[in-house]
Amino acid sequence: MTRTISPGDLPTVDTVSRNRLLKDVIKGVSRSFYLTLRVLLKNLREPVGLAYLLARTADTISDQRRRAGFSGVRLDDLLVFRGQVEGPADLEVLQGLAARSLDGASTEEQVMFGSMVDSFSLLQSLDEADQEQVRWVVMTLTQGMEMDLTVFPAEDSGGLAALPSAADLDRYTYLVAGCVGEFWTKITTAHDSSLKEWDVADMSEVGVRFGKALQLTNVLRDISGDLRNGRCYIPEDELMAAGLTPQDLLDPANEPRARAVLVPWMQIALGHFQAAEDYLLAVPRSSVRLRLACLWPLLLGLATLVRLASSGRWLDPESTVKVSRRWVYRTMLMSLPAVISNSLLRRWIKNLRRQAENSI
Repeated sequence: MTRTISPGDLPTVDTVSRNRLLKDVIKGVSRSFYLTLRVLLKNLREPVGLAYLLARTADTISDQRRRAGFSGVRLDDLLVFRGQVEGPADLEVLQGLAARSLDGASTEEQVMFGSMVDSFSLLQSLDEADQEQVRWVVMTLTQGMEMDLTVFPAEDSGGLAALPSAADLDRYTYLVAGCVGEFWTKITTAHDSSLKEWDVADMSEVGVRFGKALQLTNVLRDISGDLRNGRCYIPEDELMAAGLTPQDLLDPANEPRARAVLVPWMQIALGHFQAAEDYLLAVPRSSVRLRLACLWPLLLGLATLVRLASSGRWLDPESTVKVSRRWVYRTMLMSLPAVISNSLLRRWIKNLRRQAENSI
């Protein structure tokens, strides 16, 4: 029987478009993730790569048109996007959303938005189990983006708001990164037979902490910039206990007092990185590709935390904390012989963690 195609139906994604999405489009918007994706086993690249591309599209939508008058528009479009991820997707809705998102987008982002229909066509072509996981993680991630748009004022409004409590920050780090560790665990155990002995529920919890380690590092690194965009992720009740307000963090001179709040969060991040190390070493040594895909973000995140801790300028807007591209490539090269040795990995990670501990 021939299927009737309705106006809202999505076209079938062909092999050329599929490959372009998972190679050229992703490479254009994230070179670092592209390298991680390429090291994965082939059967994992499609669901993982598509989940990243959809999340990156949603994040760009929520981040566009930062002016106060566009805050509601950004949220509306984000919710439309989430509805399309939940399904069923509609061709005309996606085309309209893509067209609205082109304004102010970079060349690479324009290519991404121009590929939005193909991305959703690819989503519909996945098997049912992979579809469910991809839809779940992208919808969860958009809840974190929604939290950003509803809790904090528009970037140019002159306002500044803080998350109320530690529970809110923990929830935020789950929504924007911890859930990725959960998704990663479920999708890799479904596709990689070397993980058949894993307890998926237990390892998902460890994976959540892995994601939280990376996001909490980003929060601590970006404090000064986020404050000047109206966002204080450091819990307001903890600041009040230290005799501070979110506005006080705008003045680098208040850093000595702010350390009473910031240092404990750095220690929490280090605790999460310990869980990330446990997660990495639980991957069988024979699964070299999967180990590398876990090792690289772990080392990058921990090295960033080391640089932040040692900088001593956590509130200074002139201080930029990042690892160089040269460091990234050198680390990737050094990781190739080390990845199969648990003792070498433990020593490497322990050294980074000790550097951070000694600096704070």
